[in-house]
Amino acid sequence: MLEQYETSLYEWIDDIVAKGDEDALFASGYLQGHFAVAISQLEVEAVQGIAALGEKMDVCLQLAKKELDDADFALVASAWQQLNEKLSA
Repeated sequence: MLEQYETSLYEWIDDIVAKGDEDALFASGYLQGHFAVAISQLEVEAVQGIAALGEKMDVCLQLAKKELDDADFALVASAWQQLNEKLSA
């Protein structure tokens, strides 16, 4: 299951690289790092579904809110929403 999430992430990033602007590239790159951390944490846990990934990413977004200015955080939050929709489809 986790491999499927990673595959979806890379497909999503490839699409952004091909079609996205600088803001989209920034947000996807920032999100990719946090996504990798969330996936690595899930690898050692019993529950690995989309809900568990969402919980891990919520923690990452809380950190992002502290690290980023409001405009950049909005880009990252929007990127996560797009990726989450892709993963849930």
